[in-house]
Amino acid sequence: MTRTLVHQFLLGVPGLAGLWLLLLAVAAVGIAGIVVPLRRNRVTVRPVTPDLERLATRTREWERYAEEMTAAADRATTGARLHRGKWLAAQADVERAWRVFDAADRAAGRLTAASRLPVPRTARTPAEYASRERFLHRAAMAACSRNELPLFALSDALAGRNGWNPKLHPVEQERVLRLAVRDAARSAHAASIERERAAWTAAEEAHERAVGLRAEAAAAAENARVLSPRLRAFTLPLGQGRGFVHA
Repeated sequence: MTRTLVHQFLLGVPGLAGLWLLLLAVAAVGIAGIVVPLRRNRVTVRPVTPDLERLATRTREWERYAEEMTAAADRATTGARLHRGKWLAAQADVERAWRVFDAADRAAGRLTAASRLPVPRTARTPAEYASRERFLHRAAMAACSRNELPLFALSDALAGRNGWNPKLHPVEQERVLRLAVRDAARSAHAASIERERAAWTAAEEAHERAVGLRAEAAAAAENARVLSPRLRAFTLPLGQGRGFVHA
């Protein structure tokens, strides 16, 4: 019986050995599957070089400059809108001044045509001259209150100088007044044209300044965009330390 058990044991040894060899082979394959990817994914590092430091600094400078130029361009754009609003207002002033001058010119033309008729004769007495002076003063002050006459013209009319004659017949005084109103309207129209031109120039300069700053901001952003991939190619992922880069 003892010989039978020994014989069965010897017969089973090759099977057990094969099983152990199979298990060892499976374990080896598993270990290799773990070790090989780890070796393949291993990252070697080297210290940051001065060139890379300069690249990082330059990239940050371009990014900061792009932000500054964008903010400046935004402010310039707002200023350009304000200047354009002023120009539109000045343009409206020109149109109003032209309408005022046109009306004043037509009124002066009508009185100039009427002045060809004979002036009514009145007695030349102190009372008549005083009446004529009061008429001139009232007419000039009324025109000034309607913004038809400037203050300096009113001062001349009240003082009887620079073409203002309180002794003229009221018809003639009205004609002089209408001519003075027309001249004042012409001067106001010319001044409004000059203001409109100045406002237009300021609006154009502000617009060009905003466009230039916007272009400069875009160029700076493009420079930063070009440098960023080169910088990211050397930068370690988060958590892998500071001051080292991929090999």
